[in-house]
Amino acid sequence: MRIEKVETYPLFHKLSSPYGDANGYKHYRTLYLIRITTASGLTGWGECADWLPLLETGFQKRIIPYLIGKQATDRMQIVSVIKKWHQRAAAAVSMALTDIAAKKAGLSICDVWGGKLRERVPVYASFQSYSDRTDWREHSLRLIEQAVSKGFQQVKIKTGGRTFDEDLKHIQDVQVMTEQKIRFILDANQSYDLAAARKWERYFSIWPNLLWFEEPLPFADIKEYKLLRSALSVPVAGGENLRGAGQFLPLMVEHAVDVIQPDVMHCEGIDDFRCTLQIARAFGRRISPHCYDGAFSRLYAVFAQACLSPWTKMAGEDIEPVEWDMMENPFSQLVHYGTVNGYVQVPDRIEVDMELVKAYLWDGTAYG
Repeated sequence: MRIEKVETYPLFHKLSSPYGDANGYKHYRTLYLIRITTASGLTGWGECADWLPLLETGFQKRIIPYLIGKQATDRMQIVSVIKKWHQRAAAAVSMALTDIAAKKAGLSICDVWGGKLRERVPVYASFQSYSDRTDWREHSLRLIEQAVSKGFQQVKIKTGGRTFDEDLKHIQDVQVMTEQKIRFILDANQSYDLAAARKWERYFSIWPNLLWFEEPLPFADIKEYKLLRSALSVPVAGGENLRGAGQFLPLMVEHAVDVIQPDVMHCEGIDDFRCTLQIARAFGRRISPHCYDGAFSRLYAVFAQACLSPWTKMAGEDIEPVEWDMMENPFSQLVHYGTVNGYVQVPDRIEVDMELVKAYLWDGTAYG
């Protein structure tokens, strides 16, 4: 199980037209893949997201030389070192070594984690609602309508990037188009203060199909989240940028959010990610992993939800949904599995589309 080779695959795709959220527009999508191979021929894949030149330099000059010759079974020790250099790189290595461990055992990742409690996991269609088009609302409606026609019953819509009245009109148009039969998430990307966020309550109280209000405020002040949570009639969610269990713990101790949203790529490895989920369940919190940036992080989120204990005894709602990127992003297709009527069948194997990987390899030129 000695690590013999580490290959890197920086991927880049320039968008045909920009889209975004309250933080601004995206003009390209990137992803950084690694493949670790042992002396016995076992391979494992991982991914992370950051500025590609930084990641490539870091892996080639420091991380790969450190990995070569190490035992792939020493995942915890290896990750504890790499996370001090670059936390997201550590997450990628953790994924790859978890993949190798499962293959060595002849088991699926879910089996290594104790087995699946469910064969399929619900997903919601995640949108970046804003564009530079003058008809951005109509364009957003068309994208949502396409997702609904594909069987999605839950969607995420962005807010906070336009005036309150513009965003309200957008949501009201969605409600009319879907006849309030589709459940939705409102994601503000930490763009409001307490007073602005509370303005939504007059509408939340009459919308029966809102799943939760996601990251309405900056996470700098947990007390503000507690005040907002007590003022709203819908669940409050967040935490996609927090780095693992240690940073989530205050949110749970202080009862600041109803739904936590850890991201595999932002945690300090797969084991830290799963630790966060278990702590959240111990506190009785709902969990909906954030996984917008990558195909592998989404896959591991699906694996984790498949193995996670139920949050409720209510029939049909035993497990929370996982995010499914619906925007222009070819990297969503890197791993071979898909959705059927708003669910994914949990795969037993990780199959990577190498033709797609080769097609989007970054050529090393400047961008951004």
